[in-house]
Amino acid sequence: MDIYERINELYDRRREVELGGGDERIDKQHEKGKLTARERIDLLVDKGTFVELNPFIEHRTNDFGMDGQKGPGDGVVTGYGKVNGRPIYLFSQDFTVFGGALGEMHAKKIATVMDLAAKNGTPFVGLNDSGGARIQEGVVSLDGYGHIFYRNSVYSGVIPQISVIMGPCAGGAVYSPAITDFVFMVEKTSQMFITGPKVIETVTGEKISAEDLGGANVHNTISGNAHFRAKTEEEVLHQVRKLLSYLPQNNQERPPVAAVEESDDYRPDLTDVIPFDAVRPYDVRVVIEQVVDHDSFLEIQKDFARNIVVGFARIKGETVGLVCNQPKVMAGGLDIDSSDKAARFIRTCDSFNIPIITFEDVTGFFPGVKQEHGGIIRHGAKILYAYSEATVPKLTVILRKAYGGAYVALNSKSIGADLVFAWPNAEIAVMGPQGAANIIFAKEIQNSENPEQTRQQKIEEYRDKFANPYVAAARGMVDDVIDPRETRIKIIQALEMLRHKKETRPYKKHGNIPL
Repeated sequence: MDIYERINELYDRRREVELGGGDERIDKQHEKGKLTARERIDLLVDKGTFVELNPFIEHRTNDFGMDGQKGPGDGVVTGYGKVNGRPIYLFSQDFTVFGGALGEMHAKKIATVMDLAAKNGTPFVGLNDSGGARIQEGVVSLDGYGHIFYRNSVYSGVIPQISVIMGPCAGGAVYSPAITDFVFMVEKTSQMFITGPKVIETVTGEKISAEDLGGANVHNTISGNAHFRAKTEEEVLHQVRKLLSYLPQNNQERPPVAAVEESDDYRPDLTDVIPFDAVRPYDVRVVIEQVVDHDSFLEIQKDFARNIVVGFARIKGETVGLVCNQPKVMAGGLDIDSSDKAARFIRTCDSFNIPIITFEDVTGFFPGVKQEHGGIIRHGAKILYAYSEATVPKLTVILRKAYGGAYVALNSKSIGADLVFAWPNAEIAVMGPQGAANIIFAKEIQNSENPEQTRQQKIEEYRDKFANPYVAAARGMVDDVIDPRETRIKIIQALEMLRHKKETRPYKKHGNIPL
């Protein structure tokens, strides 16, 4: 056999690998509305940039009839490519080969490419479409999951890790995405759960569909296990590309800076956004859109814990992270889920050198027996911990209300804010004027000839004396009271001033965040 025959053999083998489970199984994948592993990669990375690694790996199991089964690539495609001109490493599970089930060599391919991503300081993306652990390989497949979980944990905060659920993801397999920074799901075709519907019915008697148990809607609205969802695989992969454009390659780099058109940073419409009445709702996204670069806000976990809004945006082309109370939902109060959502996002920004801007309009932590028994103390403490721990530039703009412990928790000066601005109508106090007046002046109101008139007088007295930004400004807790129309200008100036901020913490292995 001469060299040309060897080369022809190479290309024959490569074509066999690229065909995966064969045309029939590929057709079945398409019938389900799903793309193949390689089609997904083509949509994710820049055209012509993907380089495959370990294409010829196969399983080495002989039990339970596996000795006669070939599995090209062992059910997963791994390699590297570029997104928006910047390198990433990735894996894409191939459901047409053994249902994408994870075995020893399948796991080895993923672990190998994860190590390469970490060594090269490059984001890592996992496209998940798998029936779970390969039962025929027994405990070896479980050991393979362990190697992946370990790397997810060790590389957390070192390189961005993104999981895209594009089919079933069940049992132990769900814990890898849960450790990563961001999870994407596709409506109707992707699910995540620890135990499937049949097992639940057998054990508890409850009947539920796979979609209702662990579909994209459930994890984006109820559980909070996912960050993004889309109607199609094409759309979800476009979302991944967009997210990567906001992130640095690793924790030693700054995020990329986008080109931005010069514009007038004075925003006169901001005076009309927020009602002067402290109890009237409004949508904080209107404030966000006025302050950030045009069409740059990428909201994260949009449909989960909607009383707080978080996401990435750009200001003068530079990536920032936004944490904002949402007065139109639960009056912007903080509960268990919103505390978790905010704390996780704050820590993500801090991991990857992204300045944090907080737009504050908060009545306090949400009251109730369910919240107390559910652990609001522990969960609320996560926000305090996350802000205090973060060393990136941290700015706060108090838009209207800042009451009680929630005022302290939301990036106050006392827990490390670099700069705190307040609008002139801001109320900064232990509690709202109504509640405070009812407590402080209870006897005067009760003994008054006109209790309601006295109550209103005392409310205004308390508001004038305490519930305004100038008392806090006089004590240095607010750095400046600003014209709302100059909010974008002030933030731009502050970010420029803080660009080279360096802040150290006492040596420790790691903190012990209340989980």
